[in-house]
Amino acid sequence: MVQQICLELWSKKMRKEFINFREDFQPLLTPRDMLLLGVFDGTYFKGDYTDFNGDALVSKHNLFLAEASQPMSVWLEKGWITPEDPLGWFQWYTRYFNGRRIEKLDDWQIKRYRSFVARHSAQVKKNAGGDLTKRLKQRQALLHWGADPIPDVDVDNKFEFLLDFKMKTLCPSLI
Repeated sequence: MVQQICLELWSKKMRKEFINFREDFQPLLTPRDMLLLGVFDGTYFKGDYTDFNGDALVSKHNLFLAEASQPMSVWLEKGWITPEDPLGWFQWYTRYFNGRRIEKLDDWQIKRYRSFVARHSAQVKKNAGGDLTKRLKQRQALLHWGADPIPDVDVDNKFEFLLDFKMKTLCPSLI
């Protein structure tokens, strides 16, 4: 019950708007939404939330699938880590969301985002058919990018739907 009240307060009062975002970059979720829903197994910042003004409510469990991320060693090997954002894409997104702009870096990260989201959203739409037990790794990966992890589900408010799904998953006996 307490957790549901916290989630309701979060969803109605704490969500910030997407301000000054480029037209070609329109994620579904804010960085705080992502942490609340469950990304990176709750360990991304390892307790260092300096990129957030105030406390971040961090779920300790991924929404769709545990251990869905590549290890940091792969991120380094692939060249996905930059000096500006040594924790990767999510750190860049958090800083972009909070107003930082570095044109060349932004162009590169937004290109990566658009490519990843187009590829994986299409696969989820084609193969999952609204079944939230299918394509779990891709759904979780889309969530890690702030994108729509349920492109195959037609609902008016996807964030509210995902919060409800999280509650049903965590506390089925209370619902």
